[in-house]
Order: sequence, then C-alpha cells, then structure tokens
Amino acid sequence: MRSDTLRVLLWQRALDPHIGRWSLPGGRLRADEDVETSIRRQLAEKVDIRELRHVEQLAVFSAPDRVPGPRVVATAFLGLVPSDADPVVPEDTAWHDVDALPRTAFDHEAIILRARDRLRSKLSYTNIGFALAPDAFTLSALRDIYSAALGHKVSATNLQRVLSRRGVLKPTGTTVPPGRSGGRPAALYTFTDTTMQVTDPFAVLRPPGAR
Repeated sequence: MRSDTLRVLLWQRALDPHIGRWSLPGGRLRADEDVETSIRRQLAEKVDIRELRHVEQLAVFSAPDRVPGPRVVATAFLGLVPSDADPVVPEDTAWHDVDALPRTAFDHEAIILRARDRLRSKLSYTNIGFALAPDAFTLSALRDIYSAALGHKVSATNLQRVLSRRGVLKPTGTTVPPGRSGGRPAALYTFTDTTMQVTDPFAVLRPPGAR
C-alpha cells in the first residue's frame, strides 16, 4: 500500500480463460516447502516482493463454478508489505486501489474484498499495523496508513493514545527535520513487536460519529 491508499498487486492474464482481466498472483506448492515459504518464494521470483511483513491464511474458495472448466479449489492468503516498499514489477503487473478495482478474473474481486475486511478487522484489535508501516514513522504518517486501510479518517492523537495504551508503539528518540513551513521537528516512532499479537480482543476502530 501507499500511505494514502490501500492497494493490491494484480497481474493481467495473457491467456484464456478471462484473457486481459486482472488476477491475484498464485502458484503451486512444491513438495519440499510449506505454504508460507512457497508464497514468499513465488512473490520474490515473479514480482520482486521481498519485504513481506505478514502472511496469514484468509479462506478457502470452493464454489463449483468459480473457474471455467475442471473444478479448482483455491486457498487464499493475506500478505502485507510496508507502505515504503517499492518493488520492481513486470510490465503485466501493477498495484491497484482496492476501492477502484479493474475487471478481475474468476472470483478474485471477492477474495480481495475479503482480505480488505480481514485487515480492517485486525487493525482494530491487533498490532498488525506494523506490517504496513515503515521501520520508523511519524504519528501523522501512521495516521494516514490507518486511515487508508480502514477507509475512514483517523485522528493521530486518538491513534497514539490507543496504540500507546496497548504498548505497541515506542519513540525512537529521533526526529525528522521540519518542512519548508517550519514548525517543530516531528518525533519518529516504531512498533515494539513485529509479530502479530492480539492487543485488545474487543476493540473496534470505528468511523467518526459511529456508535
């Protein structure tokens, strides 16, 4: 993702069925590797994604008619890369805004939206934001990342209060220089843990005004 937009990496199919449509990267599991190893290998080999911060199984998609021809059952995974990642992708591959998807192949739009909803849910009650943020960030940058992922504006002050109370943020002791307009240098923060932890199982980050 960029800090202002939640995006998904898709590649454009060159063959039928659904030639020209956009689809999620995928591939086969080798006999000598587990699922996460396979995902990381294929993303690194095919689309230069090497900064995969978090991987988890999303769901099994098994509708009999999900693809034309022989039945294919797909196991989908949610993989997250930090907002400052800039991999070199092939010409037939591109990042797309999750809220403005192109025409996708098969049931891939449903898979993407399921992944979006899973991410939004976990941002509420876990520290999974570490997988989207750079190693060090200002609170305003982290606010923008959460706002993009959640689909609604988030207050930097409230976000700092919530995440600090949960013990998932810590200051680095450094700052970034002020911009051209001057002002105080912004403090840099980092996440205390880079593995996913449930921090508040009953929390929900709701849009402003929601009850």
